[in-house]
Amino acid sequence: MKSYSDFAVEQMKTLCSIPSPSGFTHKVADYLMDTLTELGCDPQKTNKGSVLVTLGGEDDHLVLAAHIDTLGGMVRAIKSNGRLRLTTIGGFPFQNIENENVTVHTRKGKEYSGTMHLCEPAAHVNKDLSTEKRNDSTVELVIDEIVKSVEDTQKLGISAGDFVSFDPRTRVTESGFIKSRHLDDKLSAAILLALAKMIIDGELKLSRKLTLLFTTYEEVGHGGSSGLPVDTTEMISVDMGAVGDDLSTDELVVSICAKDSGGPYDYDITNKLIALAEENKLDYAVDIYPYYGSDVEASLRAGYDIRHGLIGPGVAASHGYERSHINAVTNTLKLLKAYLT
Repeated sequence: MKSYSDFAVEQMKTLCSIPSPSGFTHKVADYLMDTLTELGCDPQKTNKGSVLVTLGGEDDHLVLAAHIDTLGGMVRAIKSNGRLRLTTIGGFPFQNIENENVTVHTRKGKEYSGTMHLCEPAAHVNKDLSTEKRNDSTVELVIDEIVKSVEDTQKLGISAGDFVSFDPRTRVTESGFIKSRHLDDKLSAAILLALAKMIIDGELKLSRKLTLLFTTYEEVGHGGSSGLPVDTTEMISVDMGAVGDDLSTDELVVSICAKDSGGPYDYDITNKLIALAEENKLDYAVDIYPYYGSDVEASLRAGYDIRHGLIGPGVAASHGYERSHINAVTNTLKLLKAYLT
């Protein structure tokens, strides 16, 4: 199992390095198409831009879904000083991107580096620095170009509607910790790639039909609302396990979600996942995620008649600079393997 966990971590590094805010996911989708093809699979793109691959098996069709879109931003307006006002893509507070390096992606393919700063970021000048609210009016994008007016920035080809991605700053420590932006949900997408490799290598014999779905609009709420095969009977979202106050999940375990903001997950599926985790002596936790939604809930709201579940590696500091561990990757892979055997 170690080789597949290591493979997942390497894939995570690559996936996190490819900018993909919701709506700007073509590059990471192309990478997935190429990688799955190299593994010996036959992936397809949906009209919406998701990546879909059926890996074999018969009857009782299960879809495992992870999302490849991330948080990000979009240029809302060019300010009078040539700097940029942002609108958010996905749900995060502005303090989670303050002082972050970013890239502006213009509609004509140019890229410009920059940094997110409070409009008055100098401690030697701003006496209210620590107490000032962080929002789209007080935090701005400072482009790494000499600009002092709207016209200066426009000459660079930057305009409202351009996408903005955040530097992932991916690190893997010798002790096994995985730190990066966008582990939600590129860590789980990498785990599904490792699962595909395990099946192609003959290390996992499928007991049922299996499809992997990599969605592209999860962070804005409608990732899993389309693209499922017509014979799908069951869907499990493989997404980050939430870490926080009064939750038992940490960065070392596979987390099984019993309920989130969308309501309870399927009783029988959740019970089976718990039983398999115990039977295989995995490090796991069962938790309630109070402010959380998943791809499979978007599928249910779209009218799909399916059973549904949610698991994933524990990820701390969600929607910020996130952290997990190789043990969580291994526990998640082992649970998925047990569920499919």
